[in-house]
Amino acid sequence: MNDITALGNALNVGWILLGAALVFFMQAGFAMVETGFTRAKNAGNIIMKNLMDFSLGTPIFWIFGFGLMFGGTGALIGGIDLFTTGGDGGWATLIFQTVFCATAATIVSGSMAERTKFSAYCIYSMLISAIVYPISGHWIWGGGWLAQLGFHDFAGSCAVHMVGGTAAFIGAKILGPRIGKYTKDGKARAIPGHSLTLGALGVFILWFCWFGFNGCSTVALTDGAADVAARVFVTTNLAAAVATVTVMCITWVRYKKPDVSMTLNGSLAGLVAITAGCDAVTPVGAAIIGIIAGFVVVFGIEFVDQKLKVDDPVGAVGVHGLCGLTGTLLTGVFAYYLTDDLGQPLGLLYGGGVHFLGIQVLGIVSVLAWVGVTMVIIFQAIKHTIGLRVTEAEEISGLDLPEHGLTSAYADFMPVPATVLGTRAGEAAALANQTAAPAAAVPVTRVQTEQAEGKPTTIHKVVIITNQSRFEALKNAMNEIGVTGMTVIQAAGCGMQKGAPEYYRGVPVEATLLPKVKLELVVSAVPVETVVEAARRALYTGHIGDGKIFVYDVADVIKIRTGETGYDALQDD
Repeated sequence: MNDITALGNALNVGWILLGAALVFFMQAGFAMVETGFTRAKNAGNIIMKNLMDFSLGTPIFWIFGFGLMFGGTGALIGGIDLFTTGGDGGWATLIFQTVFCATAATIVSGSMAERTKFSAYCIYSMLISAIVYPISGHWIWGGGWLAQLGFHDFAGSCAVHMVGGTAAFIGAKILGPRIGKYTKDGKARAIPGHSLTLGALGVFILWFCWFGFNGCSTVALTDGAADVAARVFVTTNLAAAVATVTVMCITWVRYKKPDVSMTLNGSLAGLVAITAGCDAVTPVGAAIIGIIAGFVVVFGIEFVDQKLKVDDPVGAVGVHGLCGLTGTLLTGVFAYYLTDDLGQPLGLLYGGGVHFLGIQVLGIVSVLAWVGVTMVIIFQAIKHTIGLRVTEAEEISGLDLPEHGLTSAYADFMPVPATVLGTRAGEAAALANQTAAPAAAVPVTRVQTEQAEGKPTTIHKVVIITNQSRFEALKNAMNEIGVTGMTVIQAAGCGMQKGAPEYYRGVPVEATLLPKVKLELVVSAVPVETVVEAARRALYTGHIGDGKIFVYDVADVIKIRTGETGYDALQDD
């Protein structure tokens, strides 16, 4: 072997290892997406599942799964290659295929989140890595019968994503919806996730890592493969971007506002859909696939959630299952760089006929049947032995505590509503609102600085709930009338209007808890009427959401330090 050949081989191995590292980092992306799109009480459980499906799947695939997938060229299974060293491809191939297997397994956790036993998850995750994924993967990538027919799935729209999405759908269906997801008449309720920030971080991580998922699937940079890899980068990015824009536009029209969570899923939808044909389509074809994927993910998620009544908290079925199927099918339509013996493109759009498209359809149906049957058996077996679902009490409390002994995944950093209290931004917001407020508010009665000799016999507690941006104006109004003692609480709530109209993946949120500030005062020297008038003056805009004022009679007050009671307890020394 000469030096140039050795250098080329080293370059190819380095390219594969780079791809393996990027695809492994997709685990972090999936973990963030699933954690953000579910409720905080299950965050630790979600993280643990995403950690363990990779950690369990790695030795299982090494010991057994790799052999079934790549251990030979049989039509149905590869062979037996226990404790493999990677076969002809060596160590680089072993780690590259291991991280792809982990991706297929981790897709399932999102759709079954918030109500699945951790022990059950570990079992079915291992079985996916050991049997389900490797056998259908052999048909497509290991020289099996679909590969022999000419089925094309470059990086895994079908082999990885549709497999994971199908298993996710079956698992969620058998498991049943989360408590409170559907009304008695079958109407879907929105259960928003607790952190769009985490969800967005996960999507950006996945988008970045997808360049390794698709681009490094060339498994080489020599002999013209570098040009193919560059084209794959372009088509991958283009499909994702166009799908994102498409979903934003669809939700903007349907929900009157661009939906953040659905648009994030739109990015993933484009990435999943382009994965099968990213090497075979032109940039125009990639853009069209992205547009179609955008429609599929929006209406697919709504259909699964509202019509099929399958509760999928993160939209995994729509993103991975339906868009994986769509992308595999559309490869048969838009394939330009795949040609027959005469150099004619195989894609239907370019005159390739229906033969190649028919093979793509056959592959989709076969993989759906294989995964569908095996996963039904696996899930039913788990359900009737150790049990698939946690108890009702455990689900309501969240899986972090009963499954892992974790009171909160956030500890002292539990997310709270955003606030501008006591900040320059808060002052600016308050001043802006004051400028815009109408002048025709109730006039303020100034309090006399000198009190009468007789002490007031009544004490009142005043509770004011209003928008956080109005806090500075309210605090200044209280100071002006002589009220300095107050308790301020950050809160979230809504009135009879149930908060601002909000949709979550096409389902209206029944009650949107908006960030509020709750101010509590106990007054005696300052007349309660003056407090109410001053608060109204500071908060009044004439629009829904100005807030409410509650007035209570206080029976007594005791100052702990001095033992003083009543009026005296409320006075400074």
